[in-house]
Amino acid sequence: MTAQAISLTPLDLVLAALLLIINGAISIRLRLGITRSLAVAATRMVVQLLLVGLVLKYLFAVKSPWLTLGVVFIMIGFAGYEIMNRQDRKLTGWWSYGIGVSTMTFAAVTVTLLALSTQLRPDPWWDARYAVPILGMLLGNAMTGISLGLNNLLTAVTRERWAVEAQIALGHPREVAMRPFIRRALKTALMPTVNAMAATGVVSLPGMMTGQILAGADPVEAVKYQLLIMFLIGGATGIGAVTAIFAAVWRVTDARHRLRLDRIEGTDA
Repeated sequence: MTAQAISLTPLDLVLAALLLIINGAISIRLRLGITRSLAVAATRMVVQLLLVGLVLKYLFAVKSPWLTLGVVFIMIGFAGYEIMNRQDRKLTGWWSYGIGVSTMTFAAVTVTLLALSTQLRPDPWWDARYAVPILGMLLGNAMTGISLGLNNLLTAVTRERWAVEAQIALGHPREVAMRPFIRRALKTALMPTVNAMAATGVVSLPGMMTGQILAGADPVEAVKYQLLIMFLIGGATGIGAVTAIFAAVWRVTDARHRLRLDRIEGTDA
């Protein structure tokens, strides 16, 4: 017998939301100072998801490549803004936003197109029912990896500027002088993805797999799709982090292999 998907009522969601109210009460009692942030985040989540649900319902019904492309651009724009806001140290001007958006877009869109054209093969290939959710997952994870990597790189270079300049003074090119910082930044960027893959199936059941099982899908088929998504996430995050970090290294140095801290906000050159 095939399992039936369970339909949730508004009352079911309200009961689940009471758990957040308990968290808010704990915050007030222990003076954690996150009550307001928790309330704002929960409200934003509800509003955003309801709006996204309505947009996707319309998008799936219309099946327009131009509307799908418009939604993709909106997602990329907001993700780039989040990358810039998550950095304690930022490149001057539009460079933080530009590097974040371009590298994230390149990685997520490339991997999404690969999945749509090889593994999934929807008809048409740009079908929003497949393209938008997959791209959203890849953008979200690439966004996290890129923001962590850039923040780690720029903070470390600012803090340890003398180590970089000493290497350059000894005649080493910028690639060599910056190598330890590049390695650290890449490890930081990829660690959330590595940890997620290591814990998947043993410690946690990922959201996509859990959702499919709750919707009545065969567990083995749900596992296959989850494996595909995890492989795609790992690839997109790696590509995005590597390109973003090397682009930032290129920006904070010049053709004469000098460290240019004046290109980092809030840094005295």
